[in-house]
Amino acid sequence: MSWAHRAHLTTCVWMVAALIQRGEVNLTRWLPYLPCRGHQAQSKQRRVSRWLHNSRINVHRLYKPLIQAALATWNEDCLYLSLDTSMYWDNYCLVRLAVVHRGRALTVVWRVLEHKSASIAFSDYRELLYQGANRLPQGVKVVLLADRGFVHLKAMQMLSQELGWHYRIRLKRNTWLWRAGKGWQQLKDFHLQRGEALCLHTVKLHKQEWYGPVHVALGYNNINGEFWAIVSDEPTNLQTFREYGLRFDIEEAFLDDQSSGWNLQKSELRSVCALSRLWFLLAVATLYVTAQGVVVVESGDRRRVDPHWFRGNSYFRIGWDWIKTALEQGWQLIRTVCFSQARDPEPAMASRKQHDRRTYQIEFNIRTYQYDPD
Repeated sequence: MSWAHRAHLTTCVWMVAALIQRGEVNLTRWLPYLPCRGHQAQSKQRRVSRWLHNSRINVHRLYKPLIQAALATWNEDCLYLSLDTSMYWDNYCLVRLAVVHRGRALTVVWRVLEHKSASIAFSDYRELLYQGANRLPQGVKVVLLADRGFVHLKAMQMLSQELGWHYRIRLKRNTWLWRAGKGWQQLKDFHLQRGEALCLHTVKLHKQEWYGPVHVALGYNNINGEFWAIVSDEPTNLQTFREYGLRFDIEEAFLDDQSSGWNLQKSELRSVCALSRLWFLLAVATLYVTAQGVVVVESGDRRRVDPHWFRGNSYFRIGWDWIKTALEQGWQLIRTVCFSQARDPEPAMASRKQHDRRTYQIEFNIRTYQYDPD
């Protein structure tokens, strides 16, 4: 990793350490944790502010080798990516591409836009996908998971034809679908009961500018009756719903960024570039505390910081609590950050009853139809 000035690296390390110890994005409250030479609080605050607004600090170039090293030991055949947006202060949109990992998501690349809506155009995240492709381990199957706001034909073409990725993207109910011998029909006109699902193979999407062939899975959840429709570049089956469900792990990560973790919403920064540098600090801190949590659980030390009989906290929370306690008690901390698999051998659960209900009661009666290509 190449820094323009060593002082930039020093300040960065101080800020990440302050963030972990303080637990919130508040520059003033970071000051007691910044061991710089200046004795005046104002001088410390100016140093942090200058770093966040310094145009010479390219955080995307700096983050690339960090996430590459963190994923270098990935040993699963498939890697799931979640693409999503989140709004801050009704004026800034964070677009994030993240690796699904044990109930959470690890940031691969991000972009901050001054944008008043969570809905964005393909041009707003096109380069983000290229950057993400250059940061992932080689020889691994990549599946992108995205919500209804990312049903862009050019995006699906790029994923399949240029990046060699696969995708599972949720469709809107008013999406038009074409089947050989059946013609065009909107998804909302498929009348199914709760627990019923259809897999429609070799179909086309969108009436005006059609795209295909693709494969679609649609159905109604038997628990709450929610309608799901997923488009995939690969033949769909029941596992398609499970795969798409992994996308919700990034929403859990949003809680780590906000009320359950770093309290990003408390930041008073209102600049796209400064917020992007701030997000770099959050991404680095999240990588470290999550990796620490994985090591704590795998070494059998979880119950030293997690009071639950079974694992009740996320790896993020376990790692964070371990680090804060380690700084007081002198416990050992990790020196390297690495993630090897998304599968969680010990999933977190609020209660055994809730876990069993969520795991075993969602069922589908599925029918599959294969249509001739045009």
